[in-house]
Amino acid sequence: MSALRKVSIKKPAEIETMRRAGGLVAETFRVLDPFVKPGVTLAELDRIAEEHIRAAGALPAYLGYGPKSNPFPGTICASVNEVICHGIPDGRVLEEGDIIGVDIGVLLDGFYGDACHTYTVGQVSPEVQGLVDTTREALEAGVATVRAGSRLGDIGAAIQELAEPRGYSVVEEYTGHGIGKNLHEDPTVFHKGVRYTGLKLEEGMVFTIEPMINLGAAPTELLSDGWTVVTRDRSPSAQFEHTLVVTKKGADLLTV
Repeated sequence: MSALRKVSIKKPAEIETMRRAGGLVAETFRVLDPFVKPGVTLAELDRIAEEHIRAAGALPAYLGYGPKSNPFPGTICASVNEVICHGIPDGRVLEEGDIIGVDIGVLLDGFYGDACHTYTVGQVSPEVQGLVDTTREALEAGVATVRAGSRLGDIGAAIQELAEPRGYSVVEEYTGHGIGKNLHEDPTVFHKGVRYTGLKLEEGMVFTIEPMINLGAAPTELLSDGWTVVTRDRSPSAQFEHTLVVTKKGADLLTV
């Protein structure tokens, strides 16, 4: 089976349902905004997010996700400083100068929404602020390549071309992904790539772009909890993510 036939094309009604799911994700970030500050625990942020998602008639997508032997224990992924992704929202207290990547997924009316935002906690160092700003810009650069007829490799190339000349490294092992009735679908969206290569994008394809950029080297390490991924050199890492649908004119962001 070709890669093209494996990628589902969403119908207009399905896209509008996904827009509602994505809108709830964006709304949950806005609810969390005033609480991301020194002295707050990751577990408190998780509770606030879960209550808001359930009150909207949706389900947390990550809670219980994964193998039955080790399901993810939180509503949000809370990735602080050297944690790249899949950080567990435990009793850790946020401190001045931290950064935290909050990844939120919801299931609403049978479809998923998924996005990530990296917050700065109080005042951060110029070095860390530069990392956060570059990661946000890397996502924007990847999104800007998306339109019907462009190639999947264009996305990763744009991210890599922005981040690496500034001295940052791009995580390769963890990627964006198709999304719809399943949280993870085809295609796999790499954050490094070669322009004009890979799958040709079509109207109605829906996927995430979610670059993870490190202040230090690219290698990663999975901790013993089976979820938390950190930079091997323990340098800070940042992540931003949107869910989008491909149109003739460009990317239509669903998580805003």
